[in-house]
Amino acid sequence: MADSRKGILAGLRILDFSRMLSGPYCTMMLADHGAEVIKIESPEGDTSRSNGPYRADDPAKEWAGYFVSLNRNKKSIVLDLKSDAAKAQIRALARDSHVVVENFRPGVMDRLGLGYESLARENPALVYAAISGFGDPRSGESPYVNWPSYDVVAQAMGGLMSMTGTGPGQPMKTGPGIGDIFTGMMMAFAILAAVRHAERTGRGQFVDIAMYDAMLSLCERLVYLYDMEGRIAEPAGNGHPLLAPFGIFPAADGWVSIGVVDDAFWRELAGIMQRQDLRDDPRLASKTGRRAHAEEVNAAVSDWTRRHSKAQLTQLLGGRLPFGPVNDAADIFSDQHVRARCMIADIAHPDPGKPGWRVAANPVHFTGVTAVDMTAPPRLGENNDILDQLAKNPTTAR
Repeated sequence: MADSRKGILAGLRILDFSRMLSGPYCTMMLADHGAEVIKIESPEGDTSRSNGPYRADDPAKEWAGYFVSLNRNKKSIVLDLKSDAAKAQIRALARDSHVVVENFRPGVMDRLGLGYESLARENPALVYAAISGFGDPRSGESPYVNWPSYDVVAQAMGGLMSMTGTGPGQPMKTGPGIGDIFTGMMMAFAILAAVRHAERTGRGQFVDIAMYDAMLSLCERLVYLYDMEGRIAEPAGNGHPLLAPFGIFPAADGWVSIGVVDDAFWRELAGIMQRQDLRDDPRLASKTGRRAHAEEVNAAVSDWTRRHSKAQLTQLLGGRLPFGPVNDAADIFSDQHVRARCMIADIAHPDPGKPGWRVAANPVHFTGVTAVDMTAPPRLGENNDILDQLAKNPTTAR
């Protein structure tokens, strides 16, 4: 089946066995830039199809927001992985693909006879990408290798929760599914690196990322703090353990962020606050001094910011030092930056006359290629014609 996609990754075919968030986010990043992503789904479909939310005009609950957001620009075929006939079809598809992505627990695909070594015997250039909670034994066998994992587990074990919260002893998970999303982002990078290597050498490889490992790499600060100072990073609320003022500060109608690192920015802020005493205080002239007196510095800034609205603070501080209002969804939808950067994408509904959807756009922009037109996520099994064409001529499935 010929694929006429545009985009910088046009011509890259990916078989996507992944479900929920980490793998689908990874393949979404690639599909948004032109890769042909074929979701291999069970007859029940990706779990996220039933996760909601649903619109009032979708009584059949066919279009979950969770699924729509992550699976735009993809195709879907339905196969029962336990069927010998389906396994033969998958092997034929893999011979004509560049990448396989899955996020089952380690060993699942091997037991099905569809693991990396088996598929690579017929396609030596195949890149096989596996996401799991604790990694694959091929890269180092974790004592937790057989534990199931979701985002909340990765955030907890990888250190993110221990560093996040309102204060010491009060760990908190982040709002977005960072354990899944960051792992998926890293895998998208890893896939392209492995594809580049395969193009040069003709040899693919097994690419393995554990969610635990991805979270640890994200929380790099906790490693060097413990190594260099013997200090265990704890939740710092809305502040920063090394810098002041740096964090979230109250406004009369919400919150704003201020991040002062350079001493020049501190002098600028103190001047805007009309606090010459703070600007001239030798104790606060350096990052080290402000860190030592962080409570005093943050209190002074908070006392000043809470007397102004977010709009007033934007007028006073915007563009003069690192500053930004704390935005909610309504703020983001109306923000001029979001409009200028086209960061809310429109997806047309596949049914004529029905309103489409708005989703977070892909943040990566290229100037040298035509952007991909955003297409609707696939209905379950919508592209099973790929299998029909495969049966007719296995060598021209694209």
